[in-house]
Amino acid sequence: MIEVNNLTNFAVNKSYFIGVAKKVLSGENKKKENVSIAFVSPAEIQKLNKQFRKKDKPTDVLSFEKNSDFTEEYVEVVICPAVVREQSTNSPLPLKKELAKMLIHGILHTLGYDHERSAKEAEQMQKKEALYFSKL
Repeated sequence: MIEVNNLTNFAVNKSYFIGVAKKVLSGENKKKENVSIAFVSPAEIQKLNKQFRKKDKPTDVLSFEKNSDFTEEYVEVVICPAVVREQSTNSPLPLKKELAKMLIHGILHTLGYDHERSAKEAEQMQKKEALYFSKL
């Protein structure tokens, strides 16, 4: 199951982001994965970033993997549209596509990919991101 919670004043097309998530999960053979996607304010993501990463600043996306083997547990991807918009001012892509890139990135993190562990893993994750983004 995929759920989308928009806690911002940004217009979010929930069915579009559910479709993006399904593409990644299907491509990773994780169709039964439960995913919660939350769009939050800069203040909220800063609070989460400080609590879980010890970084007291807003960020674009945070991911939270499962904590147990409980099949009904959700992985979480938290995205801040305001930060994504600010970071992508020079991008030719519309905000919706930039948000989709963040969602793909976040879901891959919840599935165990980590670009911060090694250059090899960073390259592998970038290839996966590009593959799924090209399918949008």
